[in-house]
Parts: sequence; C-alpha cells; structure tokens
Amino acid sequence: MRIRQLALATSASALLAVTAGCGGTSSTAAGSGDKAAGSGGRAATVTITVEGVGPISTDANLAGKVPGDLRSRGTVTVATNAPYQPFIDFKQEGRTDEFKGLDYDLFLAASARLGIKATFTQQPFDGLVPGLQAGKYDAIAGGITDKKERQQVATFVDYSASGTGFLVRTGNPLAVKTVADLCGRKVAVQKASNQAKNLAAYSKDSCAGRAIEVKEYPENPQAVQALIAGNVEVVAATRVNLVDTAGALAGKADLVTDPAAPNGWLASPNGFGFLKSKKDVAEAYRAAVQSLIDDGSYAKILGQWKQTPIAVKQATVDQAID
Repeated sequence: MRIRQLALATSASALLAVTAGCGGTSSTAAGSGDKAAGSGGRAATVTITVEGVGPISTDANLAGKVPGDLRSRGTVTVATNAPYQPFIDFKQEGRTDEFKGLDYDLFLAASARLGIKATFTQQPFDGLVPGLQAGKYDAIAGGITDKKERQQVATFVDYSASGTGFLVRTGNPLAVKTVADLCGRKVAVQKASNQAKNLAAYSKDSCAGRAIEVKEYPENPQAVQALIAGNVEVVAATRVNLVDTAGALAGKADLVTDPAAPNGWLASPNGFGFLKSKKDVAEAYRAAVQSLIDDGSYAKILGQWKQTPIAVKQATVDQAID
C-alpha cells in the first residue's frame, strides 16, 4: 500500500503539554495510575490537545475495555516509518524522534480515550510487522494497509480506506488512465509495499506478454525522484498520499484521475496494527476510534490533514480485501 513522497510542509500537529515519554509523544495527564483489571482500580485520566480539534480526554467506560496489564502499564510503544505524509512525518527536519501526522494525531487521541499514553519510534518499513511479531513494540501505524498476509501476524483496527494512485510525468504523455495502461511500463513502488505485490500479480494475470516492470525503492522520495529523472514512467502509491506529492511537483508530475475509482485502484482499509494474540487490545482501540468518529473528533483530524475522502463511518477490525 505504501509509497513515500517528498517532504512537504503541513500545519497540523498534536499540541501536547507535558512530556509523556520518548518519540516526541506528550500529553497532559491527570489522575492516579490504574490498578490491574479486576482489582477495582480505575484508569488514569489522560488529556491531549490536538490542533483543530481541542482537548480529548479519557472515557472511563472505554478505559474499562483495556486489558489489565496494559492499563497498569499505562503506555504503548508504536513503531512507524516516516516520512510518509500525511499519515506520519518528522516534526522537525533532522530529528527522527519527534513526529506529526494523521496517524500520530489519531492514535494519540484514541489512546487518550483509553487512559493510555503512546510513544512513537522510527523503524524500517519492512521491519514493522516482523518487529511487532518479535514483541519489540505494541503497535504499528503510519498509513499501513490491512491485508490478509499481514493478518497472519497482526490484527488491524481499520480507520480509513484508500487505494492506489498513479503519478506520471506532467502532461501524462503516456495517457495512463487505469492500471491496464501500466502493462509494458516501468513502474516505481516502495519496497515491501502492497503495490509491489498487487502490480506483480496484475502483470502476470492481465498483461499478456507486456509485463509491468516493477522497480522497488527503499524509500518513497527515491521512487518519486526516479520518475522525475526519467528512470521510470509511473509511480504507484496510495492515492491520497500522491495528492500532496503532485501539488508539490506542479509542472513536473501529475496525478492520474480515474472517475471509475475515485479513491484509487483496489481501495482497501488502512489500520493500526496490534499483535494477533492481542485482539482485546485491538478491540479497545476500535471502540476508542469509533468514539472519535461519533463525536466528530475523527472528522476534524482528517480535515486538518486534508484527508476527508478516506473517512469511514465505522471503525472495524481485520477487514482486508486481499
């Protein structure tokens, strides 16, 4: 699913008052620490303020859904791979321990609803799922596609839906309109992304001797730069991610518009990933995200990051389409 874009300036970020740990994560916290589930204790109250949204605080009923061991610990570690705007980015150039972005704001907001503080840590993208499986962190986030292959290890709280878009050189000289027009072309994707797998499968099944030459790059900026340099003919990436990319590259690259697939080819859910054995944690986060949907906070967060088109009405679990 993922492909990086060139770094872009953005105005929205979580404005948090008191440091809550490493990774640039902070929050205003009040109340006592939680006792283990079943002991009669209550979760701590965590309050954060998200720009454009306002304060978001713990809901006692939702906090009661959090497993006792996590409630007692009161914090989760979230692995991500920045930059991948608008989902995740570095807050300050040159720093890899402070973050901003849609997923950053939304995950912190959901955590606050549960009485939990969240800290983010930078990891290689292709190491996110293996690291989760190894227990190096509690969750993964950052525009990650929920897909069945990943569900062998992880369970996903699906908070949006988006598909693949195609970035071409300005003027679209090859007249690319749909995925069918990629047959016989050189297409850049990010290594280990959903696009790499899906395009390889499409090429095999549908290109009849005119295979798509899928070229994988370690990071998104390298894929986009390959297009600008003429080394590839198309970049395949999450469509919503490419909206800002195309805007930043006006006169150099265009985003293909396909009226039949306005959210992109093979639109699929994006999710926060948790270890498969921690479905109770995932369910608590699903309920927390749903509460943000219901009270309008979710829409405001997506609006701050100009991602209203990927909104969903219901937070779900493990709704992969592939």
